[in-house]
Amino acid sequence: MKVLGIDPGSNITGYGLIENGPKGFIGKAYGEIRSPRGGTFSGRLLKIHKEMFELIDSNEPDAVAMEEIFYGKNVQSLIKQGHARGVIILAAAQRGIPIFEYSPTQIKQAVVGYGQASKDQVQSMVKIILGLSETPSLDESDALAIAICHSNFLKTTEA
Repeated sequence: MKVLGIDPGSNITGYGLIENGPKGFIGKAYGEIRSPRGGTFSGRLLKIHKEMFELIDSNEPDAVAMEEIFYGKNVQSLIKQGHARGVIILAAAQRGIPIFEYSPTQIKQAVVGYGQASKDQVQSMVKIILGLSETPSLDESDALAIAICHSNFLKTTEA
């Protein structure tokens, strides 16, 4: 099973594709969708939507997993993140890919074993779990962690 994890953001959207292999998880692809500075907000959303289609079409994931929206200090950022999540959900739904959501605590617990882990701890564990030679950016490692969380969840529901 291939899982596409998404860390949504209006400026930077991280993505990570993993596959369940016979000896564990295999990191297939990861990267960032970066919106150009100075562009319109609608242009950013359109770029995210188009690149999500490209990711889905070229990688054919069985599922898309993303972080649930959570309340932060900056309401404007929260609203923009909600818009980015909306176009990501729309792209997956238009391609018939099921979408799953996990809380930040669930994701950290699945990857690090501790729900209050730091971003650096998540980043380090993602690199170890997937046997990556390079350290992914924080947005990339968050997306990979979300994919790992979903895959771990599937293992517990299949048992």
